[in-house]
Formats: sequence, structure tokens, C-alpha cells
Amino acid sequence: MAKLSDVIEDFIKTLLDDGCKAIIQRNELANKFNCAPSQISYVLTTRFTIDRGYHVESRKGGGGYVTILKMENSALELEELLISKIRDSITYGNALNIVDDLLDKDYISKREYILIKAAICDRSLPKNINDKNCIRANILKNILLVIFS
Repeated sequence: MAKLSDVIEDFIKTLLDDGCKAIIQRNELANKFNCAPSQISYVLTTRFTIDRGYHVESRKGGGGYVTILKMENSALELEELLISKIRDSITYGNALNIVDDLLDKDYISKREYILIKAAICDRSLPKNINDKNCIRANILKNILLVIFS
């Protein structure tokens, strides 16, 4: 069975299928899924991020709402966004979020996805290096430069 976070994410994505903008009320969504509003906040902050192509605006208080915008970037804008997000260091989890998003948006094939994951995982990096995240960032940036060139 899927985790509640996955179910909530999928539901919000179906709302975005009709357009590039969805407006939801955190409490109403929490009632729908029989969970705490903080669970909705968790999904919004971890699954609908800039590096995944979303912009989330929140208005709190009585009658507050959350607006989720699905950004449509050109390849050049996406490349610049990813390079600035990676910077000099990136954790495997954050790198995986970027690669997952590239697959979801059909910028890469399933085979490329698997190869990139293999290239950036800890097993591929030297064991005696203190900063694996720096090497991972360089590998991922170089891969992205090839993909978007």
C-alpha cells in the first residue's frame, strides 16, 4: 500500500493536470485524507519544491489557502536552475530528487535515469574521500551539461 504522503502527492498532481495552478485549503485536504494539516505541509515542502518544478505560496489564518504553481521552464532555464541548485555540493537524496524530476518531465529516459543514479550513488564514489557530496555535485553537473547541450 502506498504511503499517505505518496497518496496526497498524487492527489495534488491530479489537481494540477487540469492546468498549471491549484489552490487548496490545508485543513480541507487534511480532513479528506484523515490526517493532520502538518502532514499536508510536509508533502508540500518535500514534494513540491523548486527543483521539482513547483512554486508553493501559502496564506495562513482563517480561510487560508495554498497555491501550487507548476512551472514550465525551457531546457536552458531548467539547466541553470539545476546547476544553481547543485552548487559545489549535493547530497544523494537531493540529487535523486532532481533526477526523479527529470524522469517525470521526460527530459531523460528510464535507462538514463538508472545510469545517472548509478553514477551518483555512494558506491560509485571513493570510500576514502571526506566530501562525497562535492564529487557527486561535479558528476551530476557534468551529466546535466551533456543532457541539455
